[in-house]
Amino acid sequence: MVLDGISSPHRRSQNPFSSPSLRKIVVSREELGNWAALLRRHRFLLTMMVVLLFVCTIYLYFAVTLGSNGTCSGLIGTEMALCRLEIAKASVKGKLKFV
Repeated sequence: MVLDGISSPHRRSQNPFSSPSLRKIVVSREELGNWAALLRRHRFLLTMMVVLLFVCTIYLYFAVTLGSNGTCSGLIGTEMALCRLEIAKASVKGKLKFV
């Protein structure tokens, strides 16, 4: 009668290496090379990179459009071209040396 309780199929194994925490996790080669698995595994990182790219694009747009408060900012057409030419001449004037 006692042997029936010991040989029960519901009895747990007493093997110390059978616990799930001590088993080595085996990853198949197909799972490592699968693009869907890679995207699923790094979804948060990819999402944050897209958000960062979007925010940086907006920042650069406003930095370029609002940051150009030079001396030629109020001019239009030919006047602006002449103003920029004068600024370019002034910046290059001391750097050119003729031998």
